Amino acid sequence: MTPRLRMTLLGVGAMNSPRFAPAGLLLRFGTVRIAFDGGPGAEPPGGLGLTAWLVTDERAELRSPLRRLAAERDVAQWAGDVETDGLRVGRLDVAHTSHPTYGYRIAAGGAVAVWAPEFWEFPEWAAGAGLMFADAAGWERPIRFRAGVGGHASVRETAAQAGRRNVRRLVFAHIGRPAIRAMDAGLRPPRGEWGVEGRTYTLAPGG
Repeated sequence: MTPRLRMTLLGVGAMNSPRFAPAGLLLRFGTVRIAFDGGPGAEPPGGLGLTAWLVTDERAELRSPLRRLAAERDVAQWAGDVETDGLRVGRLDVAHTSHPTYGYRIAAGGAVAVWAPEFWEFPEWAAGAGLMFADAAGWERPIRFRAGVGGHASVRETAAQAGRRNVRRLVFAHIGRPAIRAMDAGLRPPRGEWGVEGRTYTLAPGG
């Protein structure tokens, strides 16, 4: 029997968030344990026995503390693919900034989840996912980087794009200051939900 995909949000914050720990995820699948991104305050428990620690941006500002945290857990940290015990985690490109950045398509037993916490353009390869963790740095308007080298999509646009591409459950998990202001005003995404630190999201085979 194929195990469930169990994904726990370690943090849901954008860079320098005044409220949340850095966006990070812990995937459990049978005996496999894989961390994605995170950082100080958003790291997997010590002694867990990680299979891998994957990142979406190898040049991220948190790369030094992330490498230290991974070394403390005796696990390599990189941007790449993992395939083991019926689980396939594929690194795929996202449009975000001037250097290569990625998201991950997590698949097992017909269930598909997506970890894509930062992007300027909605990733086409997320279409049809049962669960997607997505960028929420901007609320009504996208955030454009200087010199036009990319940025962050807005919650409203990502919600619309996810609906068009049949993403069944959308969780916003890289929450920036504009989105925090929207949360404080009692606003909700037009589609999907705000991610919650420490919450576990489950996909059954075929989900």
